[in-house]
Amino acid sequence: MRHRKAGKELSRNTSHRRAMLRNMVTSLFKYEQIETTDTKAKAVRPIAEKLITLAKRGDLHARRQALSYMQDKTVTHRLFEEIKERYLDRQGGYVRIVKKGFRKGDGAPVSIVQLLPAEEGKKEKKKKGRKKKADKAPSVKKTVGSTKKEGAPVPEKEGTPEVKEAVETSNNTDTVNEPEGSKEA
Repeated sequence: MRHRKAGKELSRNTSHRRAMLRNMVTSLFKYEQIETTDTKAKAVRPIAEKLITLAKRGDLHARRQALSYMQDKTVTHRLFEEIKERYLDRQGGYVRIVKKGFRKGDGAPVSIVQLLPAEEGKKEKKKKGRKKKADKAPSVKKTVGSTKKEGAPVPEKEGTPEVKEAVETSNNTDTVNEPEGSKEA
């Protein structure tokens, strides 16, 4: 039975699996991206994210815990000095898995495991859907029998062959003068 057994075996015994995952995590922090099979990528992600969380804590005990797992002092130093600075604002999700395709030799599904780049200022997401009326160009409505216009002046459209309306102000009233060709009798 499989009660409370977390993680994948990856067809290896315990020591081989642990050594492989340690090497992969160390390489991930050293090169910032690695290429591996999908299941190995899924096994590496939680370990890498826990180590980044340790680095964010930053005390001596956290550094020793990370060093006991990674075995490379220079990479551990880089994790605690450079990599943790990227993710101080972020609460998780430091690693991305991108599916690449299938390996040529055996057809195994291959993925790229990457550390997410630092956020260069928060970008606003574009909302999909209908545009608001403020985004569209305002239309000019003419009422029959009225030459008085209230509100903002009519914006002119550049580069269109449409007839342009001129807005004149005289004696505190706004009047719209129409061009000669569009007068109604």
